[in-house]
Amino acid sequence: MLTPTRKRLMRDFKRLQQDPPTGINVAPQDNNIMLWNAVIFGPDETPWDGGELILALHLLSENICEDEQLYV
Repeated sequence: MLTPTRKRLMRDFKRLQQDPPTGINVAPQDNNIMLWNAVIFGPDETPWDGGELILALHLLSENICEDEQLYV
């Protein structure tokens, strides 16, 4: 049974697939909706042009507003 948090994350992922943000790739890891990977690409014609910021988001709790960890 899916918890409200997992349902929300699945809904968010579906929305990201349908309308992906420009310059960002984000998706859950394999089959674990609580672990996400993201890459933010440096905007063109800025000091960050060609750069990549690689992120891992680990949601530790079933309460989406608590206990997130972000690794850069």
